[in-house]
Amino acid sequence: MKKEEIPVTPAVRVLRQKQIPFIPHMIKYEEHGGTKLAAELIGVPEGCVVKTLVMETDQKKPLIILMHGNCEVSTKQMARILGVKQILPCEANAAMRYTGYQFGGTSPFGTRHTLPVYAEKSILEMDRIFINGGKRGFIIEISPKDLKLAFPVIEVNAAVVPQ
Repeated sequence: MKKEEIPVTPAVRVLRQKQIPFIPHMIKYEEHGGTKLAAELIGVPEGCVVKTLVMETDQKKPLIILMHGNCEVSTKQMARILGVKQILPCEANAAMRYTGYQFGGTSPFGTRHTLPVYAEKSILEMDRIFINGGKRGFIIEISPKDLKLAFPVIEVNAAVVPQ
């Protein structure tokens, strides 16, 4: 992909500012295609595609959870980790207010407000991950070690593999 074809999103600006190398992947966005479709189009296992989930505590405090595409977040486990009663996914409008990104194009990089970022520990042990670059259909490939160069990452064990 040519440099001029890369969307200049807030995520790309942060990565360039912090000199974090990435490989862009433009894919066809489909409503409800999710990580399974992204993985198929890029040609990688779905577990390598990382979801950026915007959630809230029962006290309406927002947070981001990075999770493997083929796993779900145990909200009960996350609530225990954070010492709160409940963790729930944000409504799309609230997530957009917190991050500045449209649903389906949410990136953990360059969010409108600084939010705590929790990552499933096993993501950080991978060689490469594929994560949203701040626009629907725009996936960036990076080293998970570089996540920590962009923002503080809190490692957690909160994955549930669906049956």
